[in-house]
Amino acid sequence: MLVSIILAAGEGTRMKSSVPKVLHKVCGKEIIKYIIDKSKKANIEKNIVVLGHGRSQIEKEISDYDVKIVEQPIGKDIPYGTGFAVKQAVKYVEKNDKVLIINGDVPLIRSESIEDFIKFHEKGRYAVSILTAKFDDPTGYGRIVRDSDGDVTAIVEHKDASEEQKQINEINSGIYCFEGDKLIETLDKLNTNNSQNEFYITDAVKILNSEGFSIGGYEIEDSLEISGVNNRVQLAEVNQAMKERINKFHMLNGVTLINPDSIYIEESVVIGKDTIIYPGTFLEKETKIGDNCTVGPNTRIINSIIDDETTVESSKVIDSKIGSKCSIGPFAYLRPGSKIGNQAKIGDFVEVKNSSIGNNTKASHLAYIGDAEVGSNVNIGCGVVFVNYDGKTKHKTIVKDGAFIGSNANLVAPVIVKQGAFVACGSTITDDVDEDDLAIARARQVNKKGRGKNRF
Repeated sequence: MLVSIILAAGEGTRMKSSVPKVLHKVCGKEIIKYIIDKSKKANIEKNIVVLGHGRSQIEKEISDYDVKIVEQPIGKDIPYGTGFAVKQAVKYVEKNDKVLIINGDVPLIRSESIEDFIKFHEKGRYAVSILTAKFDDPTGYGRIVRDSDGDVTAIVEHKDASEEQKQINEINSGIYCFEGDKLIETLDKLNTNNSQNEFYITDAVKILNSEGFSIGGYEIEDSLEISGVNNRVQLAEVNQAMKERINKFHMLNGVTLINPDSIYIEESVVIGKDTIIYPGTFLEKETKIGDNCTVGPNTRIINSIIDDETTVESSKVIDSKIGSKCSIGPFAYLRPGSKIGNQAKIGDFVEVKNSSIGNNTKASHLAYIGDAEVGSNVNIGCGVVFVNYDGKTKHKTIVKDGAFIGSNANLVAPVIVKQGAFVACGSTITDDVDEDDLAIARARQVNKKGRGKNRF
């Protein structure tokens, strides 16, 4: 069986945060979730997450994942170290398993790279394999020393490296693949005879090498994939790299991004072909955008569905669904629970909340539609307010197909405007309006002759 041990027990002090390091987000998604998702996508059947500091927060966040959680003890007399963390998880490892050990702070790792690494390990029949990378400046990293056959003979820490070894630019990523039996046996041989008094997993590699077992070294093509997050600077760098990766994916799949550097798209977003995204646009969570749409500029869409050939300009959309061939904005605000039909128009400075809007309905400007059910072919004039709140309870307004709501009207819920009815502008409607009726609810105009003169 393929098993992963994901190391996420560290305190992450350099983040200077009350939030555990692995719960900081990269393009809207917690770092630890990237590691779990990529492990599962690489066909790893059992995933073990080692937690310590911030355990309750992390465990809550990943509660929907099918993972085994083990706890690393915390205390001043605890030896710590990567070897100690792995020791907490090894009870779930069988001798015939192949075990991937990976840090919980490398969100850029690809599932394809994990698969290739494991295949390399299996093909070479190594006791342990090390995922390596080449850096132009390897300062601070452990160096990979190989023999003439290309097998790894040692991992030399930078501080212990000779001048000749410091010239090596192949480094240890901290990601390993062990044969289960070799990992189990070797962990019992680790000791804390080092300056930090910790158990190191690199010592397990050293022990296996000294016992004559072959050690594999798999060089990853893109060294960015093993970039860890230890502080806010690195978090920003990884966010930028992930953003560029996501944007490139969409462009190669037929999406036009106008100035990609200014566009933010999260990994879970789906975008159809021939859609154009303008600068200043943010697409977040489970947002799905259809084909031939135009989105932006300066638009934020969160967890919403936009059907084909719809335009959303300079607007905000949250937890909503918009049909095809719609025009939204500029400066529209669709709050959670909004459902817009096909060929509808929600214009500038129109706010919709928890309401359904039918096909071909238009609210072109300056309206508030809250807790409503609006039919098809309805016209909602400028300045219309669906008055849904009485100070204590929200109430529903229903406007049937073909109705016309004149400008500056107030529909005081609960109220029904039936099919084909016409509400005169400036009216405050508190009673139902029957089918095809004209409703006028305003005081008759009275002109007082001469009273406008010398009024102050």
